[in-house]
Amino acid sequence: MLQGILFVLYTGIGWEDLPQELGFGSGMTCWRRLRDWQEAGVFDRLHEVLLAELNAAAVIDWSRACVDASHVRAKRGARTRGRVRSTGPRPARSTM
Repeated sequence: MLQGILFVLYTGIGWEDLPQELGFGSGMTCWRRLRDWQEAGVFDRLHEVLLAELNAAAVIDWSRACVDASHVRAKRGARTRGRVRSTGPRPARSTM
């Protein structure tokens, strides 16, 4: 199943177009497994384990790492920014 999931994700083909002759099973079965494993947190856990193992082996160059909102949650209750001034054109003054 995992090979079928990876094949679809790598090639970009539709789940229903997964060739049966490759032996990965039905595309819909692969899709259901992906959905179930995602909901169960399998891929998040796999990511954590891989990072830990690679870090322990000192093969990650952390100076090349970046963090964005897809990896780190924004804190609730953060201070709000002040009012942002417009940089667009202003309406002309009334001549009346």
